[in-house]
Amino acid sequence: MKGFTLIETMVAITILTFAIAGPMFTASRSIIAAQTARDQLTAMYLAQEGIEYVRMMRDNAYLEAYHEGGSDISSKAWDNFLNNPASDWTIAKCRASVHASKICTLGSILEASPLVSCPSDTCDPLYLTNCTNSSGELSCTPPSIYTSQDLSGSVVSPFTRSIQGITITENEVKIVSTVSWNFHGTPYAVTVSDHLTAWH
Repeated sequence: MKGFTLIETMVAITILTFAIAGPMFTASRSIIAAQTARDQLTAMYLAQEGIEYVRMMRDNAYLEAYHEGGSDISSKAWDNFLNNPASDWTIAKCRASVHASKICTLGSILEASPLVSCPSDTCDPLYLTNCTNSSGELSCTPPSIYTSQDLSGSVVSPFTRSIQGITITENEVKIVSTVSWNFHGTPYAVTVSDHLTAWH
């Protein structure tokens, strides 16, 4: 009985290599796709949270004006929401103007006015609370929240959130909430927008 020749052995090894490499590559791509989908879902929730919080600010500005009373509650509340830097419920620091692009981020929801101005065209990364990061493994204990503050027991997340108000008309503003991150050197971003109007 003859043994395998060198050529036959090389052909067999090549076939075996392709048979193993194909599924390994597919599994690797599937893991990356799952991680990307997870990050996109988290980013979508974070962007929507920014929109929902600004909508709540508009509603609270109206309730504050309603409790103060007066003849034109809706106009007063809308002006406070858009322009009044003394109000806890204003987006003045986040409104884009003709001369400057103002953006801010949502800080700690425990503060009275958690919108924080970003120092430049990009905001600082969000932190994830109640987490530890050892050997590159992120482990979080519920309830963990995303915040712009470096609280005790928090780690830097890959996500950055920016919120901007763009005036459409005197009674309408477009709120744009963008969450961006990098994954394996590739930049990603999710943007959610909504149009808010004055209460009438």
